[in-house]
Order: sequence, then structure tokens, then C-alpha cells
Amino acid sequence: MRTDRAKALAPALLGLLLGLLALGPALGPGFVLRYDMVFVPDPPLALPEQGFPRAVPSDLVVALLSAVLPGQAVQKALLLGIFVLAASGAAALVPSGRLGPRLAAAAFYAWNAYLAQRLLLGQWALLLGVAGLPWAVRAVVLGGRLRLAAALLPAAVGGFQAMLVSALVVLATAVTLPGGAGFPGGTGSPGRGGRGDRAAGGPPSPRPLPGAMTRVRRAGEAALVLGVLSLPWLVPALLSRATTDPAGVDAFAARADGPLGVVGSLLGLGGIWNAHAVVPGQESWWSAGVRLLLAGVAVWGFVRLRGDGPPVSAAEASEAGPPGSRTQALSPGPPESRVRSSSAGTQGRGAPPYRAGVAGAAVAGLGVACLGALAPGVLKALVGWWPGFGPLRDGQLYLAPFALLQALGLASAVRLLASRAAAVVAVAVPVLVLPTFALGAFGRLEAVGYPEEWRRIQTIVNADPVPGALLSLPWGAHRAFAWNGGRVVLDPATKLFARRVVWNDELLVGLPGGGRIRVAAEDPLAVRVGAVLRGDPERRAAALAGLGVRYVLEHSSENALHDGVPVFRGRELRLLRLDYPS
Repeated sequence: MRTDRAKALAPALLGLLLGLLALGPALGPGFVLRYDMVFVPDPPLALPEQGFPRAVPSDLVVALLSAVLPGQAVQKALLLGIFVLAASGAAALVPSGRLGPRLAAAAFYAWNAYLAQRLLLGQWALLLGVAGLPWAVRAVVLGGRLRLAAALLPAAVGGFQAMLVSALVVLATAVTLPGGAGFPGGTGSPGRGGRGDRAAGGPPSPRPLPGAMTRVRRAGEAALVLGVLSLPWLVPALLSRATTDPAGVDAFAARADGPLGVVGSLLGLGGIWNAHAVVPGQESWWSAGVRLLLAGVAVWGFVRLRGDGPPVSAAEASEAGPPGSRTQALSPGPPESRVRSSSAGTQGRGAPPYRAGVAGAAVAGLGVACLGALAPGVLKALVGWWPGFGPLRDGQLYLAPFALLQALGLASAVRLLASRAAAVVAVAVPVLVLPTFALGAFGRLEAVGYPEEWRRIQTIVNADPVPGALLSLPWGAHRAFAWNGGRVVLDPATKLFARRVVWNDELLVGLPGGGRIRVAAEDPLAVRVGAVLRGDPERRAAALAGLGVRYVLEHSSENALHDGVPVFRGRELRLLRLDYPS
């Protein structure tokens, strides 16, 4: 029994070890601040602002957790949780009780170029949903709306990007499952907890629906769960007046991060648009070549993905015992400790029921990733027609299903080789291919402390009961502070105050050959404030107050306003109050 429990916990422990190795100095005292990863001390409980709700509801969840635990501890727990959740989830999907294949899937899914690049871009909320993808697939197979809702909670916390990636995989799995898959004995419905033709001591369950009707019903229920969990960000997005600039297609299109071109980079789970999010050494021939070779082996293994042991028919599975005694073949544990049912469509040596769905989602995600790079005109036309296509601009983030496919494919290859040496190599190779992801990508992720003046300004502003927005200057989205090691980070002021913060969400993205692409601001108020800042300096303060701005936070060396009441001045920051009627 202890051995079985140790095997069941092994993937999660491996994920924890990989997380400790990857984060390294990021686990020290302070906060990790890099690009979109902005955590602040004592974050306020604030409603979404007028722009697109990119940090909804993740900011609110962090604020709630920070009311109970120190903000530093919340960030570190979330980052480590990504690795543990990813590793244990990938292992839980492997249709084998053997520890080697399960650990191979766990290691690859918790340590790959996609996860590394997105973490270096600071997109922890997206990665939280990506880590929960295997659990969401498993929930679709097993059936039940509550089970699926629970599995999708990490993505729901992550917000719109995490939910969109999850929706791709969940819906593809739901519509491609065998007609009776997901319910013991091949029958029953999720509403009845996945029972067979007869529950022990109970009335007969409903007769199974035809395959097409079952798929439609399953997909509809999955879409309902996805829709409900998306409401926190979907409603503000629909109500906002945010716009989407088609120029973002060129700015956020996948790019080559090695010698194998854009497609080769994507096949190796790289290809991110930001060169500063590339793991050191990833651009070498050796790293790119081995990752492409791993991708080929993984695809081959995924095509041959099967379970252990002989096939089990639905009739045999229905006589395996009462529902309470059955353990799904997708669950971890040694083969002798499980009674296999046909709940996943085909078990034993048959292909797992999620294979077609994961494959379809991976192909679709890879297609979206290629679209912005190979056919940008199509995507620009879509974005220009409806801003709702804006999330497709950053196509590389939709490689998450392909990462899951590769993890499961490597597990299948290890099972086919049936060698302990192969299992050890498969667990070690992901780390050996990207060794510089370790120790916070060699210092690119490091915890630092906020200077005291940031806390003092936060206290002053949040204690003021008079309404009005805070304008953060200089007029740019990102900062590079000396106390943060010069690392680029989204302006922390956007998260620090319990009032509306106006900042320039316009982006300037550099191109590989030089030059920059300007992506227009999405927040209408930011556009109006930008026009004021370009206007007459003598009338600037009054015009800003007329737009509802009460405070202006700027660098101490600047003097963007010729008027205003000085409230605080430190070595780095200066706070002004605008006492004008709005």
C-alpha cells in the first residue's frame, strides 16, 4: 500500500523538484517582477478597469489570498503550483500504471520551451491554466459537470488566455470521445455520476444515447461549464470599449528562436515573439535539433499510444464489480491495483479515448501559431472585422495542446521500449536540453524587495476617500528599475492602488531586423489622456483633472506638470495631487 501511494505521489514530487530547480533565486525574499508578472505588497481588491480585462480574475484572487498570506508567499506558492499541477496532471493522463512512462510525461510537461518562455514573459496566469489542461481532459473523459468545473478552476483563475487554451482542448476532446466514453460500462450520463446500466441497489440508468447525440450533449455541457467560468472576464470584455489594433498581428506573430526557422521553432515548442523570453542557449543548433528530434519521437509515440494489458470489452467491464469498487484506467497506480473498465471507450491495449481530441487541439493550436507568421493578412482581416479575434494575435500561446501531446507521446515511447534506462533518459532529457532554464533562467527570475517609498505612496493614495484616478508617468507601459536588476516589468503602479490607474497600454515591439511596431492603446481613457499629455503643458493639469485624474505619479527627475500639489517626493518617485473640479 505504501509503495502504491509513493508511486501515485511521485509525479507531483517530481514536479515540485523541477519547480524548485527552475525558480531558484525567485524563491528568495521579495517579489519576482518580470514583464507581465507583477505582484505587489498588499494588493487592493479592485474591479476591472476600462481596458481589456487581461488580469481578471487573477488579480482579484491574488488580492484575496494576500489578505490571508504574505504576498510574497502567494506568488511563490502559485509559481511552484504550476510545476506540481502540470507534472501530476500529465502523469494522470498516461494510460499505464508503470511509473517510468508517467514520470516521463510529468518531466516533459513541467519542463519545456513553451513553459520556460511563457514564464520568462511573466505569464504565470496563462501557465496556471496550461498546468491544469491534463486534469480538464481527464474530467471530460470521466464525465460530470462538477468534475469538469473543478478541473478548470486553475484556468478560470488564470483568465481569458488560460480559458481560451483550455476551451480548445476541452471542446475538441468532448466532440471526439467515443459515444459512451467517460462512463463506466460505456453507458450512463454525467448527471448520474457515470454509472453503468444498473447502479448497485438502484434503478436502471437511462439507456445510452446514439453516438452523435452523446457528443453534442457532452460538448454542450462542456461549453456551458466553460462559459460560466469565463463570466468574470467575459462580461467586462464585452462591456468595455477596448479596441484591437491589427498591427498587433505582426508584433505578436511567432518568430524563429533558433536555426530551424519559425515552423521548426514551433515544433520544438518555442517561437515566442519576444526575444528576451528565450531561454539562454536555446537558439543553438544542438538545443533546437534535439527538441525537434524529441518532437518527432513524441508524435510517433502518441500515434502508438495505448494502455497496458489486453483489451477489455464493455461487457466484461460491466461485470467488474459495483461502481464504488471501480478505479478508472486513467488513474495512476500499478496495474494490479486497478480494475479496468471500458469507461474511457477502449482500455487495455486500446487507444485512450482522449487521443483524437488532444491530437485535434494540437493541430489546431499549431495552425493558429503558424497563421500570424505565415498568413498574417488573414488574421489582420479577422481582427479588423471584429476585435474579438484579438486573442489570436499571439498564436504561439496555443501550442499548449501540442506540449501535452508531446508529453503523452514520450510516455508512450518509454512504454514501448519497456526499459528502465529509457525511462531515466526520458525524465532527464527535458532538463538536459534546456539546462539554462534552471536557477531562474540563470538569474532572469529573481526575487527583489520594493523600496519603502512605494509602500508610503500606496498608503497615502489608498487612504484618500476622495474619488479620482491616478495617472502613472512616464507615459509608457513598462519600466526597468535599478532595484529590480534592470529587468523589464509592467508598471507596478497598475496593481498597487485601490482606485483607477491610467497608464499607457500602447505597446512598442521591436522587430528582428530593427525597427519597431506600434500597437495602439486599447483603453479609451488612456487615448484621451495621451492626447492631453501631447498638448499645451500649461493647461495639462486642468485638462487631466477634467478627465477625472486626482493623482499623478511620476519619476522624481521628471516634471511633466507645471501645476499640482506635491504630496510626496522620494529618491525615485514623486506624487502630485490635482485639486481641480472635474
